[in-house]
Amino acid sequence: MATEWQGKSRGTVLGYKIFVFFMKHLGMSISYVVLYFVAAYFCFFSRESTKDIYYYFKKRLNYSSFKSYLSIYRSYYVFGQTILDKIAISSNLSNKFTYEFDGIHNITETLQEKKGGILISAHVGNFEISEYFFNQLDDNASISLLTTDVEHTDIKNYLDSVRKKSNINLIIISEDLSHIFEVNAALARNEIVCITGDRYTKDTKYLSEILLGKSAKFPAGPFLLASRLNVPVLFVYVMKETNKHYHLYARRSKAKHRDAQGLLKEYTESLTWMLKKYPLQWFNYFDFWDSKNT
Repeated sequence: MATEWQGKSRGTVLGYKIFVFFMKHLGMSISYVVLYFVAAYFCFFSRESTKDIYYYFKKRLNYSSFKSYLSIYRSYYVFGQTILDKIAISSNLSNKFTYEFDGIHNITETLQEKKGGILISAHVGNFEISEYFFNQLDDNASISLLTTDVEHTDIKNYLDSVRKKSNINLIIISEDLSHIFEVNAALARNEIVCITGDRYTKDTKYLSEILLGKSAKFPAGPFLLASRLNVPVLFVYVMKETNKHYHLYARRSKAKHRDAQGLLKEYTESLTWMLKKYPLQWFNYFDFWDSKNT
């Protein structure tokens, strides 16, 4: 079966409301305890995503069957934690967490070059809190996020209603390619433009590359765009390490200008390293690889 993502994240507004209710009324520690039951629920009642993440642990990471099933539960649990953390950090509780930088010089040097930069990340860890890292680096650092209309779900609208307004500017990907002009304008203002590179949607242009030993489809747009612009390209991930500690990794791409395939290869190599270091924080709960026979 070909890799296929339907264009929006799984989950319901009710699920997020439950998370927020417990966090606000019972505190973070108690909310983390409640997540044990929520994670168990998803193991049994979210069959498609459970099947897909089982393949990831069993076939791509070569875990035993027992370890794979245990890891599914733990992955759902950590995912729930990142949701609670994201809401807490964006609701004036960022001082409750600690942050660690790895490759900070790559970001500061990019900002100093005064021509903007492209950050390519993935649906691992908790990249949405990256703006709080950037605020510690430079009060004037501005971030734009390249996204799709289909990501503007009821879930996003609800989360926007319970947390303070983000400083991230959204650039919506459009069929007439007008978003390219917005990206160029943002770069001209020395802004950082963030893109996720790991969700290909059916019937759109794609590039194939090896991830964890098997071919997968990746959206061509982020890599074609980043490889053609004469600006620094970085791979950035924000990973959860303990209940209250996050670690940001930033690595600068060495791919040649206009070499989209080379850029993608670098990306998959960096993502492979990240997944092996933080295997539970792969939150692409869908049929990702090109074939699940092996």
